[in-house]
Amino acid sequence: MGLPLDGKEIIVGITGGIAAYKSCELVRGLRENGASVSVVMTDAACRFVSPLTFSALSGREARAELFEPHGITHIDITARADAFIVAPATANIIGKAANGIADDLLSTMLMAAKCPVLFAPAMNCRMFDNPALQANLKILRDRGVLFVGPSVGPMACNEFGLGRMSEPADILRAAVSLFKEKTLSGVRVLVSAGPTFEDLDPVRFIGNRSTGRMGFAVAKEALSRGAEVTLICGPAALVPPPGVKAIAVRSAREMAKAALEAFSNADMAIMAAAVSDFAPAEYSASKIKKEGLQNYSLKLIKTPDILSAFGKDKKKGQVVVGFAAETDDAGPNALKKLKEKNADIIAANIIGENTGFGCLTNRLYIYDRKGLVMDTGLVSKDEAAGRLLDVAAGLLQLKEIKSKGRSAK
Repeated sequence: MGLPLDGKEIIVGITGGIAAYKSCELVRGLRENGASVSVVMTDAACRFVSPLTFSALSGREARAELFEPHGITHIDITARADAFIVAPATANIIGKAANGIADDLLSTMLMAAKCPVLFAPAMNCRMFDNPALQANLKILRDRGVLFVGPSVGPMACNEFGLGRMSEPADILRAAVSLFKEKTLSGVRVLVSAGPTFEDLDPVRFIGNRSTGRMGFAVAKEALSRGAEVTLICGPAALVPPPGVKAIAVRSAREMAKAALEAFSNADMAIMAAAVSDFAPAEYSASKIKKEGLQNYSLKLIKTPDILSAFGKDKKKGQVVVGFAAETDDAGPNALKKLKEKNADIIAANIIGENTGFGCLTNRLYIYDRKGLVMDTGLVSKDEAAGRLLDVAAGLLQLKEIKSKGRSAK
């Protein structure tokens, strides 16, 4: 099997931000995945990382001068490019691209580019919040420019917020997704992710260890395959993937309300959220003091069963996928859940050291009505998401074929 980017010509634009050093890893990753890479730098970028570094990593001369004895560089290179990535993408280059300014090699090449363009914004959090920057981002999105990130975190200026460049691995995944076959084009996918928090008082809640990574991975993968994605996420420290419709909720009741409203328009629903099964029967508007609680008991009530509601309400052709996080007997419990909830697919996994909550990896046992379809083995959650979508997309296609067959009769 070939590498994901075999035969692809990719331009990487580097601008003047401290995150420029991370782009060294990006260039290396692109080449390791089969791409041929041409690096173009601004004058400011050359102050952070030497062009010689990028020349060595790309295997081609990194260029920064508009007027060079190489012919019309910006036309020559862009004419054969399959993708153009700008990482880091500063507020300056975003503003230039949005407003048609071409006054150096990189901005001139962006004007000439006809291939997909992917920006990885990187700047101070207050700069990212600036209305002018946000207006420029909207202009570019409306023109079809794609974005990955930014993310939330500490910055070189000792501030904390939204504006950090996405990690090279995330940018690389976004680049690979540009060339994926859009097998889910036109398909509306509903995904739930993260935990739910059931409040006991203003301080305490009942929750679980879910980080939302699995659901977010499913949403990203569905988006990369061309789907229209709605992501309903409980409290999680993750930034929703750019391009999805994200709905933030806190409790199981809020998630149920949002999910049931969105389900009627979905072709596929993948419920990866770890919804709390129980909630406190009563909520205290003030903090419950520990004094005098020797005989305190907590009364719990069941939360809405979203998967069961989907199983009852699903229409012909809709595919419903549930998750079963188990500490033991994952297979029997998954099959029981699939039948009881009237789901089409259940993805089960044992909660362990390298699988389940809080891990970067997972191992899914994917079941349909006939039994075990796939054991993914221990893989990254991104890869597990891809394999789950392979199974779900196949079932969706089968249902569509059967539905059309019945209609024809």
